[in-house]
Amino acid sequence: MSPSVIKVLVVDDSAVIRGLMTQAINMDSDLKVVGSAMHGQTALTWLQNNQADVVVLDVEMPVMDGISCLKQLKQDYPDLPVIMASALTRAGAEITLQALDIGAAGCIPKPVATNPSEAIAQVARNLIPLIKALAGPAQVTPQSSFTNRSSSSNAAVLPAKTPMVLVVGSSTGGPNALKAMLSAIPEKFSLPILIAQHMPPLFTKSLAEHIQRETKRQTAEAIDGELIERGHIYIAPGDFHMVIDKQDDRMVIRLNQDDPEHFCRPSVNPLYSSAAKWYGSSVLAVMLTGMGDDGIEGAQLISERKGYIIAQDEQSSVVWGMPGAIANAGLASQVLPLRNIAPELARLCSL
Repeated sequence: MSPSVIKVLVVDDSAVIRGLMTQAINMDSDLKVVGSAMHGQTALTWLQNNQADVVVLDVEMPVMDGISCLKQLKQDYPDLPVIMASALTRAGAEITLQALDIGAAGCIPKPVATNPSEAIAQVARNLIPLIKALAGPAQVTPQSSFTNRSSSSNAAVLPAKTPMVLVVGSSTGGPNALKAMLSAIPEKFSLPILIAQHMPPLFTKSLAEHIQRETKRQTAEAIDGELIERGHIYIAPGDFHMVIDKQDDRMVIRLNQDDPEHFCRPSVNPLYSSAAKWYGSSVLAVMLTGMGDDGIEGAQLISERKGYIIAQDEQSSVVWGMPGAIANAGLASQVLPLRNIAPELARLCSL
């Protein structure tokens, strides 16, 4: 086996699911399933004598479940990326968000297709890019290729107009980054906040509930046609794009199931693009951790209309794909560590 091949351990109590995942992962010549286990205890025993670059871990298993196994993995192998595989159920969503809090790097839905070839294709589509993003070779980015105007010079970086809306994009690592950023925003920050986080249906509803508990702000999955209210947080529902529209003299939310963009629905692109259209230079945008480059075209429109964009920096991102794409394109007004974004948002709104 080539030393550059990414070694994967698959942990699931279903032999069928282990087989599907193994076939899906091994379709890519850069990846190889080097071990499989039917519950958490077997996985931990396997890792004592073998090495993996990524673990794909089922949530619900006998003997030792995914959460118990994850806690032990983070203790014994803190740098080993773990991807949770969860059923598309409300309970599965809740447990997966708990796993992300504990330190899982990402999550995927278990395949729902009954046809084996469709199920394998579904797993491959969700899992292969995530494994590569978490365990592939690091992307070296020349620091000079993006705008990085330091926030220490307050006079140098102010929006063209008073911000009226905050639009946020996030993917891999996003749920924890969102909670950290939103919890640190001052109570008097009153802009409406609209978020496109790559997640399946049900998961986004659970995420909204978690964020409301963490931030004490009114937070919910967006509803088609609802008015955009100050002080509220709106999460794009899984499998729906969320866009801003104008009805009479009020801004409203529209949901649609147009084609996925960058293989995603919700995609950050429609949200960013519609914010640029209706709010122009009053847009405040944040791009948090995530793989790929979803949102790049929308960010271009925000930049052209003199909106203000903050990209999370590489060191604090789980995957520096989406924010890195914006930074590398020179579209970021600032590139900041996660911990600095909330204070900067407050400063930009003169709080």
